[in-house]
Amino acid sequence: MKKIIALLVVLVFLACKEEEVKKPNRLIEKEVMINIMYDLSIFDAIKYQSPAVLDSNHINPRKYIFKKYKIDSLQFAKSNIYYASDYESYKEMFEQITKRLDQNKAVVEALINAEKKKEEKSKNTIKKNLKKSFPPEVRRNDSLEISQRARL
Repeated sequence: MKKIIALLVVLVFLACKEEEVKKPNRLIEKEVMINIMYDLSIFDAIKYQSPAVLDSNHINPRKYIFKKYKIDSLQFAKSNIYYASDYESYKEMFEQITKRLDQNKAVVEALINAEKKKEEKSKNTIKKNLKKSFPPEVRRNDSLEISQRARL
């Protein structure tokens, strides 16, 4: 009985022992790893929003990332496992990535809104110029003609 209890105690200590992931030889620096994960997030968004863009431009996101950061897949995998072994640190990395994505999203939305306003202003200017180009009786005749065509 004592042997069984001793064995269970040893097993509990071994099970509770925190396993530490060893630092890989070619560990990717934390800031570079954040940049890589950010880029991968962007590529994932592109892949799900507009998959044809990557295909039509013959872009393989993984190969692009490995070439851009001069790393290989094994180095990335080992570094990712190393950083993921520390949950709090990994969570902070993702919070930084999320914050950066949100900031860039706000910038992009502002640019899109500015472009929409510019297009709308351009359309309004064209309409005003057209109205000035034709006398009121021509515009009235055109609108009558259009409404008569619609009835047919």
